[in-house]
Amino acid sequence: MKYISTRGDKTERAFCEILLEGLAPDGGLYLPTHYPKIAAATLARWRGLKYHELAFEILSLFIDDIPAADLRALVTKTYTKEAFGTDLIVPLRPLEPGVYLEALSNGPTLAFKDMAMQLLGNLFEYELARRGQSLNILGATSGDTGSAAEYAMRGKAGVNVFMLSPKGRMSPFQQAQMFSLQDKNIHNIAVVGVFDDCQDIVKAVSNDLEFKRAHRIGTVNSINWARLLAQVVYYFAGYFQATKTNDEQVTFAVPSGNFGNICAGHVARMMGLPIKRLVLATNENNVLDEFFRTGTYRVRSSAETHETSSPSMDISKASNFERFVFDLLGRDAQRTHALFKQELDRSGAFTLTAAEFARSGDYGFVSGSSTHADRLATIRDTHAHFGTVIDTHTADGLKVGREHLVPGTPTIVLETALPAKFAETIVEAIGREPDRPAAMRGIEQLPKRFVEMAADVQAVKRFIVENA
Repeated sequence: MKYISTRGDKTERAFCEILLEGLAPDGGLYLPTHYPKIAAATLARWRGLKYHELAFEILSLFIDDIPAADLRALVTKTYTKEAFGTDLIVPLRPLEPGVYLEALSNGPTLAFKDMAMQLLGNLFEYELARRGQSLNILGATSGDTGSAAEYAMRGKAGVNVFMLSPKGRMSPFQQAQMFSLQDKNIHNIAVVGVFDDCQDIVKAVSNDLEFKRAHRIGTVNSINWARLLAQVVYYFAGYFQATKTNDEQVTFAVPSGNFGNICAGHVARMMGLPIKRLVLATNENNVLDEFFRTGTYRVRSSAETHETSSPSMDISKASNFERFVFDLLGRDAQRTHALFKQELDRSGAFTLTAAEFARSGDYGFVSGSSTHADRLATIRDTHAHFGTVIDTHTADGLKVGREHLVPGTPTIVLETALPAKFAETIVEAIGREPDRPAAMRGIEQLPKRFVEMAADVQAVKRFIVENA
């Protein structure tokens, strides 16, 4: 299996090359040259596998430059009951008839990002040791990616982490998870701005090929294909739990800000997993919902980006969206480059032709948005009727998922985080603090280690050079 750029660089690269790269040299995102198609017999065989076995089967279709025994050992080491609290790793919990929650937040940082980041940490350590190299990871977070990356990379040999986050825009719990880490290889940078400013800095540094190569810059944001690939596994795992035979279809409802989580669902569907609908749920920052309703993708300025009670989705530039558009356009790299590099950079928006937009219906996507009032109502209702407390992002997914139910087809809502991370809104909704794992109690009171910085690419580069 080889990988190519969405923007036309035709150099075919192996998995371990792009594992340490992030963006392609032309500024595009990596995708496999093709999606493996899963035969009915293979899908039937996979149904009975344990999670780490399923992960090996799926990942081995995309990774052929790590020996099979080593890859099997890496996934077995990653997906354990000790790390994720249950042998199922991602158990399904039924709500109302035909609607399930897929628990993705039982990992070390209580967010779905752990599902991929724990594997990524092990992959990085393995490949860097094999090469005898080190890596400086530059990332941006709106809340959960940062802590998941830092907990996965802390103490890892040959790895430094430089994580940008928008100052004052995360929940106190999310901030404390990151800033309380004292490991010498972890560096937190609070950027005066919004998440998109942080993400723009990461892309700017990644696009400076001379600096990137000189200082061994890698990424853990979902622009990294390895992270997105790891997320494909839990779509298959959720499907097998919600169905009895492979003749059945399911719908997945996915809270989405950066389009990485639902893009993994797109990949699973392209591989042949029987997904009827991919329901994309946004909050008040509804750029993606607007696209799937109109065919226009219009990014918002920092001033237009709302600060909401589902802060991990306060994103107006969806990094992974380019991957889907590339597929939607029949993998026309020239057209993709024109839309994302020329039109978007020039005017902040692009609109697909009527024929292009019409094809989007072939990929199963539907969408909707949710407000703070919707979140409160959904959290309150779910607690009152089902005795289950959900976080704010999962509430967005459940609210929009209910708007697109298909009779006879199970809907699986992907849980985003545990409610403990967003206590203020939970208290507003149900009048009490959410339960918190013992290891996370009092985390906000721990000493914090971070630096504050303007949204300045050169300042971030200097900091990396001085602290790598």
